[in-house]
Amino acid sequence: MDTTRNVVLEAWMAEHGYSSNSLADAVNRALEHLTGRPGGLDGSSVRAWKAGRVMWPKSATRKALEDVSGLPAVALGFVPRGRPSSTPAPPQQEDPDMKRRTLVGGIAAAAAAAAAAPGTAGPRRIGMSDVDRLNKRFAEIIASDHRHGGQLGIEQRAAALADEALNLQNAGSATQRVRSSLYASAAAFRSSAMWAAIDGRRYDVAKAHMREAQALAEMSGDQAIKFRIWSHTGTMYRHMGRPADAFAANDVARNLHITRRDPLFASLGMARQAAIHGAAHDRTGTRRAFDQAQDAMLRADPGDYRPVWMLAFYDQAELDSLALSAHLALGDYPTAEYHAHRCLSALRPHMVRSRAITTTRLAHAQLAQGAADAATTTAMTVPADAATRHARVTRMLQEFGAALRATAPRSTTVQTWTEHTASWRMAA
Repeated sequence: MDTTRNVVLEAWMAEHGYSSNSLADAVNRALEHLTGRPGGLDGSSVRAWKAGRVMWPKSATRKALEDVSGLPAVALGFVPRGRPSSTPAPPQQEDPDMKRRTLVGGIAAAAAAAAAAPGTAGPRRIGMSDVDRLNKRFAEIIASDHRHGGQLGIEQRAAALADEALNLQNAGSATQRVRSSLYASAAAFRSSAMWAAIDGRRYDVAKAHMREAQALAEMSGDQAIKFRIWSHTGTMYRHMGRPADAFAANDVARNLHITRRDPLFASLGMARQAAIHGAAHDRTGTRRAFDQAQDAMLRADPGDYRPVWMLAFYDQAELDSLALSAHLALGDYPTAEYHAHRCLSALRPHMVRSRAITTTRLAHAQLAQGAADAATTTAMTVPADAATRHARVTRMLQEFGAALRATAPRSTTVQTWTEHTASWRMAA
C-alpha cells in the first residue's frame, strides 16, 4: 500500500510539544469526555497517523483529535476516504526537522528556482497543490494564535507567509482560479498578522497589515476573508476606544453577502456589533444585537463548509466571551459574570489565550461586585505565561491589581495578590 507521511501532523505535534504517547493520552481523554468510555489509543496509533498508514481515523477519534487540536482533521493533513490527496508527497530526502523549525521554509524559493533554472522547457506551473500547502501553514498559524496570542513571532511568521504567497504569483504560470486563491491565502496570512498585532496592542502596525490585507482580499474576491479583515478592523477600533469607527468597519463585514448566505457569519457580525454597543454604553443596542446573534447561531447548519479560521474559534463560548466584554463595559457586572462562567464551561481545550482573557475578565466582574477574595482567587488561576507575555492580559491584570488596592487597601487579600504577582515576574 502506497502511503505518504503526514508531515503536517508531525509539524503540529512538534510545535505544540506532543510526543506520540502524549498525543495518544490527550486524545484518549477527549474520547472519554465525548463517549463516556476511555479511549484505547497508544503511541503506535499516533505513529501510524504520522507514517500515513492511517490516513482517515474513525469518526469518534477524529472528533476527539479535533477537540484537542482545535483544527479540522483535514487541516492536520488527514485525507478523507475516497478522496485523493491534492498535496503531493514531499521528497524523501527532505529533512522533516527543517520543516518544523520554520513555517515559511522554502515554498517561494523553490518556486523561483524552478522558474529560473537553465535548460528547463518553460516556467513552472503553479497549481492548487501549492495553495493547499499554504493553507496548511495557515492552519498552523491559527493554532499558534489560539495557544499563544498576540506574540510578535506569530505576526512575523504570518506576514512572511503572506509574502511567500505573493512570490508564488511571479514564480510561474497559473490559472485565474489559482491566482485568486493565492491572493486569498496572502490576505488570510496578512489578516492573521493584523490580528496578532491587535492582540498585542501594536495598533499602528496592525493598521499597516490591515491596509495590505484589504487590498489583497479585493484582488482575491473571497467573501470570507473580506469578512474576517473588516470584522478584525471593527474589533481593533473597539479596543482603541473609537466606537464610531468600529461600527463603520463592522458594518462593512455585516453587509457582505456571505452573511446572508451563512447565518454563522451573520451571528459573528452581530455579536461583535453588540460588543461595540457595549463599548459605546448602549444597553438597548447591546441586548438587541446579542439576541440577533444568538438567533442566527441557532439557525446555522453546523455541517456547512466554513474556512478553518471560523471553525477554530467561533462558537457559543466566543459569543458569551463577547457578551462578557460588552456587559463589563456597561457596568452590568452580574450579567458579565454569568457570561464568563458560560464561556469558561464551553471553551475548547485549544483556546488557551481566550481562557486567560475570560478568567481575567471574570475576576474584574467579581471584584466590582465586592467579592475581593473570590476575585483574587480567580485572577490567581491565570497562567504565569499569559500574565506576563500577553499584552492584553498583562494590562487587565495590572488594572485588576489597582482596583483591588483601591477597594481593599492594606488587606491580607492585597498582600496575597502582591506576593502572587511577584512570583509571576520571577517565573518570567
